[in-house]
Amino acid sequence: QVQLVESGGGLVQPGGSLRLSCAASGFTLDSYDIGWFRQAPGREREGVSCISSSGTNTAYSDAVVGRFTISRDNAKNTVYLQMNNLKPEDTAVYYCATAHVVTMISSFYNYWGQGTQVTVSS
Repeated sequence: QVQLVESGGGLVQPGGSLRLSCAASGFTLDSYDIGWFRQAPGREREGVSCISSSGTNTAYSDAVVGRFTISRDNAKNTVYLQMNNLKPEDTAVYYCATAHVVTMISSFYNYWGQGTQVTVSS
């Protein structure tokens, strides 16, 4: 069964950090470009970051550049999103997804995980 599972979300104070993981089962991630997206209540889903299959190319949205870092460990079949200096506006459900292009346009992505909640609040 092809599955993506996100983990690492939780409640954190402003200025804090979290590391999200996106683990694959039933297939290997190393042939896929991976994107992280988020959706806050009442808002559209937005792209946060993406990484090429080899890990050499990355991209970030303006909202998170300089604070978030995407990386991958193909040996562990996992992609990570390190989130530092978190702000209340980062509160959302975070999803990872697979594609065959490095983009933050969600329509290019096919397999999606179930999401993990990130809440930034004091």
